[in-house]
Amino acid sequence: MDNQQNLAVIDQPELPALPAFDRKVLQPKGFTIEDVLWAVGIWSVLLTMSPVIFFYMLMVA
Repeated sequence: MDNQQNLAVIDQPELPALPAFDRKVLQPKGFTIEDVLWAVGIWSVLLTMSPVIFFYMLMVA
């Protein structure tokens, strides 16, 4: 039996409602911490695997 009450809390901003294409303008631009961590993770994998791939290509070719 499901006793959970599903309630939606909608936060009303103090600014007037804008069309969807204007809402993007209000968001700050720049890199977030998640963007930087993602980039560092990708580059660490690429730089760590590049010697392995290079050695494999030397052995196979």
